[in-house]
Amino acid sequence: GASVGGGGGISPLGPAPPMWYHRDLSRAAAEELLARAGRDGSFLVRDSESVNGAYALCVLFQKHVHTYRILPDDEGFLAVQTSQGVQPKRFKTLPELVSLYLQPSQGLVTTLLYAVDREETAISDDRDYSDGEDEKPPLPPRSASTSTPPGPDTPTESAPAANGLSTISHEYLKGSYALDLEAVKQGACALPHLNKTLVSSCKRLNGEVDKVLSGLEILSKVFDQQSAFMVSKMIQQSVNQGGDQELENLVTKLAILKDLLSSIEKKALKALQDMSLSSPCSPPPLSMRHSKAIPVQAFEVKLDVYLTELTKIGKSQKYTLSVDVEGGRLVVMKKVKDSQEDWTTFTHDKIRQLIKSQRVQNKLGIVFEKEKDKSQRKDFIFASAKKREAFCQLLQLMKNKHSNQDEPDMISIFIGTWNMGSVPSPKSVASWVLCRGLGKTLDEMTVTIPHDLYVFGSQENSVCDREWMESLRAMLKEQTELDYKPIAVQTLWSIKIAVLVKPEHENRISHVGMSSVKTGIANTLGNKGAVGVSFMFNGTSFGFVNCHLTSGNEKIARRNQNYLDILRLLSLGDKQLSSFDISLRFTHLFWLGDLNYRLDMDIQEILNYINRKEFDPLLKVDQLNLEREKNKVFLRFAEEEISFPPTYRYERGSRDTYVWQKQKATGMRTNVPSWCDRILWKSYPETHIVCNSYGCTDDIVTSDHSPVFATFEVGVTSQFVSKKGLPKSSEQAYIEFESIEAIVKTASRTKFFIEFYSTCLEEFKKSYENDSQSSDNVNFLRVGWSNKQLTTLKPLLSEIEYLQDQHLLLTVKSLDGYESYGECVLALKSMIGSTAQQFHTYLSHRGEETGNIRGSMRVRVPSERMGTRERLYEWISVDKDDTGGPKGKSTLVTRVGHEYVKSVQSTLSMFPLMPKQDAPDGDPSISKNSYNNPAYYILEGVPNQSAAALSPELLPSPTSANPQVAKAPLPSAGARTKPSYISPGHSHPRVQGVGGTVGSTLNRPPPDFPPPPLPKGALEMVAEATFPKPRPLYPDLAEVRIPAASPAAPLALGEGFRRGGGPGPGPGSGALDDQSCSVLQMAKTLSESEFPGQPPRAPSAPPPLRGQPMGIGLDACRTFPPRNPIPESIAEDMPEEALWGSSSSSLSVGESSVGEWLQRLGLERYEQGLLHNGWDDLEFLSDITEEDLEEAGVLDPAHKRILLESLRQQQQQQPQK
Repeated sequence: GASVGGGGGISPLGPAPPMWYHRDLSRAAAEELLARAGRDGSFLVRDSESVNGAYALCVLFQKHVHTYRILPDDEGFLAVQTSQGVQPKRFKTLPELVSLYLQPSQGLVTTLLYAVDREETAISDDRDYSDGEDEKPPLPPRSASTSTPPGPDTPTESAPAANGLSTISHEYLKGSYALDLEAVKQGACALPHLNKTLVSSCKRLNGEVDKVLSGLEILSKVFDQQSAFMVSKMIQQSVNQGGDQELENLVTKLAILKDLLSSIEKKALKALQDMSLSSPCSPPPLSMRHSKAIPVQAFEVKLDVYLTELTKIGKSQKYTLSVDVEGGRLVVMKKVKDSQEDWTTFTHDKIRQLIKSQRVQNKLGIVFEKEKDKSQRKDFIFASAKKREAFCQLLQLMKNKHSNQDEPDMISIFIGTWNMGSVPSPKSVASWVLCRGLGKTLDEMTVTIPHDLYVFGSQENSVCDREWMESLRAMLKEQTELDYKPIAVQTLWSIKIAVLVKPEHENRISHVGMSSVKTGIANTLGNKGAVGVSFMFNGTSFGFVNCHLTSGNEKIARRNQNYLDILRLLSLGDKQLSSFDISLRFTHLFWLGDLNYRLDMDIQEILNYINRKEFDPLLKVDQLNLEREKNKVFLRFAEEEISFPPTYRYERGSRDTYVWQKQKATGMRTNVPSWCDRILWKSYPETHIVCNSYGCTDDIVTSDHSPVFATFEVGVTSQFVSKKGLPKSSEQAYIEFESIEAIVKTASRTKFFIEFYSTCLEEFKKSYENDSQSSDNVNFLRVGWSNKQLTTLKPLLSEIEYLQDQHLLLTVKSLDGYESYGECVLALKSMIGSTAQQFHTYLSHRGEETGNIRGSMRVRVPSERMGTRERLYEWISVDKDDTGGPKGKSTLVTRVGHEYVKSVQSTLSMFPLMPKQDAPDGDPSISKNSYNNPAYYILEGVPNQSAAALSPELLPSPTSANPQVAKAPLPSAGARTKPSYISPGHSHPRVQGVGGTVGSTLNRPPPDFPPPPLPKGALEMVAEATFPKPRPLYPDLAEVRIPAASPAAPLALGEGFRRGGGPGPGPGSGALDDQSCSVLQMAKTLSESEFPGQPPRAPSAPPPLRGQPMGIGLDACRTFPPRNPIPESIAEDMPEEALWGSSSSSLSVGESSVGEWLQRLGLERYEQGLLHNGWDDLEFLSDITEEDLEEAGVLDPAHKRILLESLRQQQQQQPQK
């Protein structure tokens, strides 16, 4: 801000920045300061968030904050932005401008009365020396050469001088500095005294360097003649040299030394290899003999037969499944008597589907196509879950290799992070790239399959860029025989990120961007910060951030701040998206690095748990997990479950012992073993991403950190080319909004508008200002836009196949300062249809959650553009064969990204409440920093308390209302955001409902949609199911009441619903009565009721598969194509229209044959199967059941749902007989 020069070179801040000017203060923080000041007329000035060089004057009046923009004109004069036609008063400096408005009636809402001053922060303790984790490993004697970090009491300036330099420097500054100044005034171009000071302070260094150089001279003569000449020349020079050149010479010597040290080993290796080539050669070691082709892999399995069949067979049979990726074949071999074998070969196109069992982690169903219209499913039991994963991966690879698609649907990404401890890496880091070691690792069969992208993040990496990239390429070449292409390498100090791609993808990468951010004192000093790389892979955008955050056990707040600074300041991705932070600019963002968060536990306890390999208790005290739970950092990011020991701080040279004490000049420093090195990610809703491995190596010992790796399978979209040419106006798709409502955390009462951004739009679009506004609480504002205030958007292409991969970014901006109060992302996929769909998601700004937004919209696609195809990653599905089940993790829940967008669900009615007093101490369900505003609770997101899509196996089976379910197994989703903190056997808080004590499963909420936390007052309402009646705007939330008798478990709603609410204290006793209660009324009830400071959080129900909401109010949640059937228990009991809203896939009356009907739904592939099984008449089809569909070959749950929904609607359209 201060850089804009006012008229005539005066700083716009005047001679010294006034105390009421807060540089770099965020809008939200400014509101907080004013609220604390509390008096009308309190004011401050901050930098504008929307215009560089502009300011915002914020004034408190009647508890609301009013913001005025102060803009510089062309001559650098400042003026408050006024309404049209009013002549603004112009000022050279801010103090002059403010002094005018300190006088009464100058047009502001109130006279400026009380300045709110900035808090001056002391810098002295800000040095990031905390635990010296950044020092090089000890070199031979360096007794007095380290400078002592200032102790807590000593101010920085007078830090005791432990080395010569600081005393000499002081002397220079006291004495000879004045002589140099005089000389410069006389026109001198050099500073002889400073030079002398530097030369004398480097005396010892000079001598040391000479010694080292002469030692290396001999080696360089043998292995590196080129450098040898330079070295000898340098040594000669230094003998007979002094004077002005001395310093320059030292710098050159250091440069030569650096080159020599970093290359001598390589050169020696090459020389020795050349020598060995001329002598007779022994066969290359195994690791060198990779064949590029993936070898045929055989899996020993058993056929899974059902009990009825067991009697016929006697025992389960052994099979071998051989996968020939290159040849595109799967051979199923049955072991018959003695040595005979019976085998069948299936080509890749005959394998219809893989169905992973969720309950039995090593069971897999394979659907084979037998003849034209018959398919057959066989279930196999693999040796382990890891083997099953490897088999699926190989089959997917085979499908990919032999598909007729030109562009991939899915790529695999390797991500590594390693703090190298300032020493070069060892000769081989193969285990890092091959994900071998501890934790969740890849199966040996798939470990050597090359990934499409490799991303290497390193900290304290002393190797230069070129050399680092070359060593990575050489290592990948050795492992995969491919020449990986460097996409980018970006460095800040010793923090580096390098991205390499398979040669075949080189031309699919575009828009490469790089950036870095320094975080340190005043964001300039030190060695901490972040580097980032972004690019497009075909139509999908990727961002990668590698950071090194502040060290030190107690520096949690500083680390949080580092994260927020990086989030805000790293400039990556599409420049048009400057209103959005980087967590919303990419389809997939990966954040890795030495985050330096530690464990808050006594060292001895930590070591005991590590020895017993019990990581759960440690993960509960992991600072990063705790901070994420409080929504302080990494809002809505995901992290795979950690099943490897802490990666810091090991004794170098082995991995047997953690070194947790360090002698520092400031005393003894404790560094408890911790998971400093982490990999997290955040993806748009309804995208495909699965984490297949997350672990650390156990054989790379040069650093005090172990390298960490993770691999991901990620859905990508092609650069879509319309096969039909540009749409004629009749074939244009439209994105239409019926209404939008947002709740924003702010004390401002200005008007707001929404901006819409998307790659499917030619340019961003704006709405008009909101036409409704209300508030029950000074810190929150509810704003609404009706249909006439919202613009209809026209996407560039109208094909459904293109649109279902697109996303829309929204930002809610104020009319007074054009600053964003919250941003979000919506997936178009579940909004496609002929009727409006509900959406509901959270708003965030600068990394913090700032509100909620919901509305109803639809994406209209012309019928001629409706054709779509199955994506490769949809080919593997998950069997909902089971409900309860063992603890275990299914790596598949194809978690469609993190659905934080939810086609709105009556979430409230699904979650029994948790009275605050029952919560156990460490209960994650109580958030520390939650807003104390009842109105907000209705919609507020629960902290991202880990848990990705929890799979249905966690839900109690619909039939049992057994309170035993309270002992929930660990969530078993593939991409769990964090380790679940509830282990089996943890006692759960009981929920007191009217109907007595009910067990509640307290699995942590999914990242997709936070169930609203509910205060006590909310108990006094009654839930009801949501019907798509054309009544209130949001049928879903408007009619939600909380059941008085909490149903036994999130999904066993049958009972609770049938019984009705009982004579609860609420406004309606029947659970399904028809009284509508709007969110606002609810909020009012809540505001009037007594409201505890920290409201209890509602225990969340794990969402069903693929993030598809399940339960009541399903009208609002059609994904396209819909997935996952509704659990029967609810379905029996509810009128049909309550379950499905009408949708585009309804049956039009014109269709006469099963074939035409299927064709319109794009599912004609099932025609043969249905006809073959006797379903040849549309009249009878309405009786078809899910089992009938499965027998006819419809196994994809999504497709089953489309068909059943379509039939259900057709029935509704028929006149009732």
